[in-house]
Amino acid sequence: MEVADARNPKRRRDFAAAYDEDDDSILPPPPPAVRHDNGVDLALLEAVEKSQAAVEVLDLKTLKKLVLSFERRLKDNIEARLKYPDHPEKFADSEIDLHDEIHKLKILAGGPELYPELVNLNTIPSILGLLSHDNTDIAIDVVGLLQDLTDEDVLEDNDEPAQALVDALIENNVLELLVQNLLRLSENDPDEMAAIYSTLATIENLIEVKPAVAEMVCEKTKLMRWLLGKIKVRDFDGNKQYSSEILAILLQNSTANQKRLGQINGVDVVLQAVAMYKSRDPKTPDEEEMVENLFDCLCCLLMPLENKERFLKAEGVELMIIIMNQKKSCYSSAIRALDFAMTNYTPACERFVDVMGLKTAFPAFMGKASSIPMNKNMKKRYKEELEERLVSLIASLFGGILRGSRKERLLSKFVENECEKIDRLMELYMRYANRVKAETERLNQLELDDLEMDEEEKYNRRLESGLYTLQLIAVILGHLWTSEHPKMRTRIELLLKQNKLTKRDVKNILQEYHDNIGDLDGPEEKERAQTKIQKFISAF
Repeated sequence: MEVADARNPKRRRDFAAAYDEDDDSILPPPPPAVRHDNGVDLALLEAVEKSQAAVEVLDLKTLKKLVLSFERRLKDNIEARLKYPDHPEKFADSEIDLHDEIHKLKILAGGPELYPELVNLNTIPSILGLLSHDNTDIAIDVVGLLQDLTDEDVLEDNDEPAQALVDALIENNVLELLVQNLLRLSENDPDEMAAIYSTLATIENLIEVKPAVAEMVCEKTKLMRWLLGKIKVRDFDGNKQYSSEILAILLQNSTANQKRLGQINGVDVVLQAVAMYKSRDPKTPDEEEMVENLFDCLCCLLMPLENKERFLKAEGVELMIIIMNQKKSCYSSAIRALDFAMTNYTPACERFVDVMGLKTAFPAFMGKASSIPMNKNMKKRYKEELEERLVSLIASLFGGILRGSRKERLLSKFVENECEKIDRLMELYMRYANRVKAETERLNQLELDDLEMDEEEKYNRRLESGLYTLQLIAVILGHLWTSEHPKMRTRIELLLKQNKLTKRDVKNILQEYHDNIGDLDGPEEKERAQTKIQKFISAF
């Protein structure tokens, strides 16, 4: 019974940090420092003095000067290539000059308020045209320039100039040109490898300014196919990690992209990528983050019905259960993926029961998954997230399995061992009820302190504090109660009484859940869900 997380994995980083610091092919070693007796680095001092002498005020005049110089060097290079197409040595100097001019344009990142003027000077088409330059080094220079100009830190608090630049880039086909250039870059060349990373960073920057770019880039280019190809590679590197992150960004808020990726075999490819970690843990924090990104991709993919069907056909349910049984670091992520797969999709729920999924899930629900590796600093939160996922998964099972022998097998889990699963359910009920009560009292106090907060915001705050999980527990209790199994009913009544609660308390939680069911899945689905909850309320 999953709701998609609006996860924003955006994180600023530089290419060098994603790779081995000792890789001299990427970062050349600094020259030896020349020091005077007093310890002053004379070479550094000389460089600072030179740079200060060369500094110009970044204004409209400087912008026009930079643009004019760039356009001249570009014209010279075009003419030289046309005049001597078969003699590279005769246009090499013009290429070096053009390279220098592109690098000089990077200074514009220091004055984003000038971006509208840059657009008005009609320089954007000239810059972007170089992404198709025969010399990939020139195209790489442009990728670096675009990354700098669109950097999140540069554009912060400059919304209008940022929008003007990004709109101009989009109008001049930056997405198509970036991806076309990406397709010709080689992972075997360190400079081109860095350019791949910069290309992905630029696309992420564009999405940050203009979210619609996420769908545009998938509609107009072959980026999705390239990303799938990258995550299929067995070896891990920084570009594979970043590819997984960009893919997650493209999928997180776009049903169109989720469906589009499913149509190009995306579900199967993502499953193959996570299968590499079914019996081993990631070796580094970066690799661990990549695996989390891959599961984010999988969960987003599992939102549309047609992708749930593809997941089932690709034996995704079986793979997730294997991962759970291995009890590696992907354990919780596998449960989350199963929850997405089974939400409003009966065939996945039935498959889960058929392949002995109950035998795997319920020991974890009882807190018997302690052998799973946990980050020491995150143990408490990890445990809570695991509990919440398992509650959601069990609620999904009850929602998807309505009758027959599978339903009996599910219900029997709550009767065995003296109804220990119901004891556990009530333990979680009390914990989350107390947490929600504390948050409600805190919010009421804020209102007394004259801090305005509408009812919707209060409700969302309570959901975040644990109300949603509490509601799902109440729904599971509703399923158990309406099964009319005398032993289960007796146990529920006894536990309510022991905790100084009544059936009215459960009904109140169900009523609030009923009243806040949205129509995201359409009015018919909303009515069906409300009818089911109303049945539980009446039964209690």
